[in-house]
Amino acid sequence: MKKYTVKRYCSDDFALWNDFISQATNATFLFDRNFMEYHADRFQDFSLLVFENDILQAVVPANCKDNQIFSHQGLTYGGFVFRNEFPLSQIEAVLSEIFNFLRVQGFVQLVIKAMLPFYATDFLREMQQVLSNKQAAIIGQKMNLAIDFQSDYTISKSKLKHYRRLQSEGLVVKKEADCTVFWQEVLEPLLQEKYQTKPLHSLTEINSLQSKFPNHIEQYNVYRDGEILAGITLFKTATVIKSQYGATTENGKKFRALDYLFLYLIDIFKTDYDYFDMGTVDDNSELGYNEGLLNQKKELGCSVYSQNIFQIAL
Repeated sequence: MKKYTVKRYCSDDFALWNDFISQATNATFLFDRNFMEYHADRFQDFSLLVFENDILQAVVPANCKDNQIFSHQGLTYGGFVFRNEFPLSQIEAVLSEIFNFLRVQGFVQLVIKAMLPFYATDFLREMQQVLSNKQAAIIGQKMNLAIDFQSDYTISKSKLKHYRRLQSEGLVVKKEADCTVFWQEVLEPLLQEKYQTKPLHSLTEINSLQSKFPNHIEQYNVYRDGEILAGITLFKTATVIKSQYGATTENGKKFRALDYLFLYLIDIFKTDYDYFDMGTVDDNSELGYNEGLLNQKKELGCSVYSQNIFQIAL
């Protein structure tokens, strides 16, 4: 039987961790330390490395709070990242060692935001089976919307009609060098006025991340007569495009600029990517989700994908 050992991540493991993430079966750039550590001041890192005979076989991006450990509160998704697609028995052995390690460290509970199925389709099914075997409870589900480009997805006729009409209205889409114009003139004013809040990433943070991950973070804005009307910030993996931020101005609403930009991006990325992830629609309403936003994304061709949140008593 294979013998696994677990240790807590430290700064000396930076290069080892990132090299592993670049090769792992079910990793994305969100697990790169250069991404994770932009908010190191907000979360107490308790990431883990799992070795077999001194060879790193798995990692867990994680943070801790009191006697709980999370994978990861600062990331859209988390969980257990493996070098290869392990058989169920080996996955269970790795998880047993991780749970034992966490118990010894004094933790009583582990909470995991699972990866969405289109980021690691086959592996995710195996992982959820193992978590079920470990008596993991599903304590929540997020409603995520995405277009499966390999399916017969349908965009509403009205949106396509407006898109074709707006092509003659002088709307110009630009891929930007950074996020400054969008943040300062669209996103931050909108969030402040509508919700009295700020983006999760500050302008300094998002521009720093974009400079570190130029192939993974891109900014697209739409203009008319030199005036910005809307913008979308994309996070890109090998097979998935994700709209991390999207917003429009009051004048942009008159021109349906955000819809226009979404349809433009769908058109240019549909042949090279498998999915367009448009994020969650969950909110604090009685329904538990934003009905208008749900319908808008469905009209753009999205289907609903559930993201499970697991809780494991240690």
